[in-house]
Amino acid sequence: MGRITAFANRKGGVGKTSSCVNTAACIAETGARVLIVDADPQGNATTGLGCRKCDLDGSVYDVLIRGEAASSHVVPTCVNGLYLLPSNIDLTGAEIELIYHNEYEKRLKSRIDGLKDDFDHIFIDCPPSLGLLTINALVAADGVIIPMPCEYYALEGASQLIGAIDIVKKSLNPSVTFDGILLTMYDGRSLISRQIETEVRSHFGGAVYSTVIPKSVRISEAPSYGVPVTLHDGDCRGAAAYRNFAAEYLTKLKQTP
Repeated sequence: MGRITAFANRKGGVGKTSSCVNTAACIAETGARVLIVDADPQGNATTGLGCRKCDLDGSVYDVLIRGEAASSHVVPTCVNGLYLLPSNIDLTGAEIELIYHNEYEKRLKSRIDGLKDDFDHIFIDCPPSLGLLTINALVAADGVIIPMPCEYYALEGASQLIGAIDIVKKSLNPSVTFDGILLTMYDGRSLISRQIETEVRSHFGGAVYSTVIPKSVRISEAPSYGVPVTLHDGDCRGAAAYRNFAAEYLTKLKQTP
């Protein structure tokens, strides 16, 4: 059965969607079947994989609110083995509409659990908040990865999200695990980046992945072409970093009891 992993951070602009999309693409390169669930109303993962939101027949909104089958809205992407359950602007109102449904915190879980038989990995791209969509993702997830930029204020945001994961674990999803922190937007020439990396590793220890994702023009450019960085420029530093992270993530999963 497939594993559901949420990429979450309460802040925007931290490399969350890039990390979700590019990690999924790298794992699909290995021959695995991978699904991205775009749970962010901004739909950046959707457009970043070349899917035109105006052409969608359905989205995560239809699955969450209208109760439509998730499998009916899964679409292929430009990467062999990588599929997408897309998002569009309709999802903006979902947080308000969810409260009118029974067990609204478990709505996403009940809709995508059935997809575990069809995919080796399911990645959820969460919105940059701790609202009901993110809570739904945490309840649905088997594990959570926090992409964290190498900048000040990032440490506080990560600590708050880890606290939210603990609350969800105690009350709604006892099996969810904190998979770790992925450092993003790293500039090895910058003293601040090096200081933040040292501080984060000191504070969180082994919970921080060894791989760091560099600041990269190629990573930033790739979504405008509707492809992951591995297709935009497979030989660049950013592509190499995400391949290394994907391998590290998979190795860590095998070592987890």
